[in-house]
Amino acid sequence: MIGAVLTAVSRLLPIVCFLTMCVSLYAIFIYAPTERTMGDVQRIFYFHISAWWIAGLALTVTFFSAVFYLWKKDRRFDAAALASTEIGVLFMTIGITTGPIWAKPIWGIYWTWDPRLTSALICWLMYFAILMLRRYVPEETKRANLASVTSIIAYVNVPFVFMAIRLFRTQHPQPVIGGGDDSGLAPAMTHAFLVTLLAFTFLYLWLMEKRLALEATSGEVDHLHKELELT
Repeated sequence: MIGAVLTAVSRLLPIVCFLTMCVSLYAIFIYAPTERTMGDVQRIFYFHISAWWIAGLALTVTFFSAVFYLWKKDRRFDAAALASTEIGVLFMTIGITTGPIWAKPIWGIYWTWDPRLTSALICWLMYFAILMLRRYVPEETKRANLASVTSIIAYVNVPFVFMAIRLFRTQHPQPVIGGGDDSGLAPAMTHAFLVTLLAFTFLYLWLMEKRLALEATSGEVDHLHKELELT
């Protein structure tokens, strides 16, 4: 019964992901109004913020997977940590890329070393380094242990990235959701943002499902190689 449900979910996820992405693009470029001050460049906001929110979700999954791996020593938790780290780095890359695209026409520069941008870049570098560590440590148990410990340490920076614009005076725009009395979006913009966030969430779930399946297959191949070496 559970296997049938998981199979159905696996088949439905890419369809739901595609449909929500289509609705998201419609909401961003047609449904949502043009922002009066920034113009059409503001539409990058929907991709930029959603990407960072999902990156935060992915790295939170990495954190708990790493904790449970160190506790239970179950390879499935390490596989989940690896998969979610890779996807988190992907979404952080989207966030770091879309930010300068917005900044150039608004600030006149692509990058400034303020606390939010600097902490975001450091966070990206830390998790990229964890992926490199996984690649170059050959012994499986040592690799999983080191990656888990460093993932837990790196996670300390994740809430700091999200809180930086509240803790420091920064050139980065203040949060438009939950940022205070002067923050907020027009209703149509809020709808577009929520739809985009939902679409990115389904994208994360789909990528996670596919990456875990790939990791399981890779584990089976490694097991077969070891058996062949013993024969």
